[in-house]
This record gives sequence, structure tokens and C-alpha cells, in this order.
Amino acid sequence: MSVGTLAGEAGAGQAAGPVRSEVHSEPVSVPRAVVSEWIKLRTLRSSWVILAAAVVALTGIGLIVAWNTRHVTPSIQPEDLAPSSTMQGFLLAQLLIGSLGVLVVSGEYSTGMIRSTFAAIPTRLPTVWAKAMVFVAVVGVAMTVAVLVAFLSSQGLLSHYRAGYSLTDPGVPRAVFGTALYLTLIGVLGGAVGWLVRNTPGALVTFLGLILVVPIIFGELLGNWGKDVAEYLPSNAGESFITSLHQDHTLSPGTGLSVLLAWTVGALVSAAALLRRRDV
Repeated sequence: MSVGTLAGEAGAGQAAGPVRSEVHSEPVSVPRAVVSEWIKLRTLRSSWVILAAAVVALTGIGLIVAWNTRHVTPSIQPEDLAPSSTMQGFLLAQLLIGSLGVLVVSGEYSTGMIRSTFAAIPTRLPTVWAKAMVFVAVVGVAMTVAVLVAFLSSQGLLSHYRAGYSLTDPGVPRAVFGTALYLTLIGVLGGAVGWLVRNTPGALVTFLGLILVVPIIFGELLGNWGKDVAEYLPSNAGESFITSLHQDHTLSPGTGLSVLLAWTVGALVSAAALLRRRDV
């Protein structure tokens, strides 16, 4: 075959039209972002370690409380005999779950992976909603299982020494399942802090300060007006929803849940709004 023939065939191929690419580009959507975030979460060993630690904290502290209150004595406080008493492991679990919420977001900024995420999803907001949805699903299921294990095991221990509570008793479902809801919302709030601060140490300090330090400052150091303000802080508002005994300077259960939801949603919406305006 001559050189002229080859050139003619090449020219005929070019005239037939452009070469079609086999690469298909699909629009960014929240469902696709959800799949991406699920892969990220489940492949991080630290996520499962923190979740396991929260389960151990809820169950272990519940059993300790049950053991310490197995005999009713005059020195036992009323709140230690209430249905919510064996759910006190939430005090430690909230720090773990909130920190997990922070790390799910800030970890991408620390590694620089956030640039790849936003390159794939340039509109950014689907990433925020996808992370929140995956987090709520995973943590919500894990904490629901954890509170059930904590409650049933601790009440089973108590039943060998005195009368305890069952899941059908008045106020028990709110104390048990409300604890799972509280921990899930606290974790989402931690994630919102991660979006706002974008730095792991700074976000952790901010979250822990909001949950632990600020309530003490307002509730213990600033008199009655500080106590009135402290009622509306996220941790105090949430605790008023999950505890069985109403105490002074606490909100009603329904109001407490509404305030915690307002904190969580407000922080997440603020994070989304700032994300649209900031550089990576």
C-alpha cells in the first residue's frame, strides 16, 4: 500500500466527523454526594472507633449507676432513681459524638481532601447536606442501639435487687430514645462547628467550650440571669428533654428539644451560607 493511499484513508477518517469520547459526565446531585460521603465515613477506622467508644460509655456508665443504686438508701439522690438515671453515660458520649461530627468535616480540611471534594461538587452545598444525612443515619442507628443496650442491661441488673423500669413505663421512651436523638443532634452541631471553623483543633475547642465551659460560666458564675441564659444553651436545653425529673432553671422537655433543634439547624444553615462565600 502506497503512502498516498494511507494519507487518503486518514483524510477520509477525519472527514467522517470527530472522535466520540466514551467518558460520560453526569450532573452533581445530593444522592450521588450521599454515596460519596458514605464511602468516606465507612472507610475511616476512627469513625467506628469513636462510635464504639460511645456505645461502651453509655453501657458501662449505665451499669455502674445501676450497681451503685441497687440498694435504696437515704443518701441516694432522686435523679439517681429516675428512669433517666441509667442514661447518664450520655455525658461522656456527647463529647465523643460531637467530636466525631467535627472530625468528619475538619478532617477533610486537614488533609486537603476538601479541594478534591469541591472540585467534584463545585456547588458545595450538596456536600454539606450529604455529610449531615449520612452522619444522622449512621449515628442515629448506632446510638439507638446503644441506648437500648444500656437501658435494658442496667435495668436487668437492677431487677436482681429492686424494682426497675421497663420501656413501656411513663417517661421512659423519652428518656431512652430521646438520648439517642440528643446525641445525634449534638453530633450534627459538632459538624456545623467543623464547617464554620475549618480547623480541627480550633473546631474541637469551640465545640467543647460551647457544650462544657459556657454552660458552667453562665449557670454557676453569673447569678440568676446567667442561669436564665444557660437554659437556652444547646447542652442544657437538650438535657431538659431527656431527663426524667424537672429541676429549677431548666426548660420543659418540648421547649428544650425545640431549642436544641434551633441551635443545630441554625448552625448548619450558617455554615452552608458561609461556605458559599468563602474560598477553600
